[in-house]
Amino acid sequence: MRLKSNFVTQDVGDTQVMVSTGSTDFNGMVRSNKTAAFIINCLKNDTTRDEIISRMLEKYDASEEVISNDVDKVLESLRKIGAIEE
Repeated sequence: MRLKSNFVTQDVGDTQVMVSTGSTDFNGMVRSNKTAAFIINCLKNDTTRDEIISRMLEKYDASEEVISNDVDKVLESLRKIGAIEE
């Protein structure tokens, strides 16, 4: 899976902003905290849910259960706006 090419991101301070630049049903802006931004950045290349979780386990001091739940929530939100290519 990966982030669709018509979604672009920009870091603004401690927040990442994502917008759609092409024809999508989503016409808004997504503001992400550092954790969600990390997941979105992973999606800029082909990846899997398990690879994202593995990378997060290396970076963050949190349990696999907590990280898995965070990844699932972010992926579900991105799916709802049509930002992920599966």
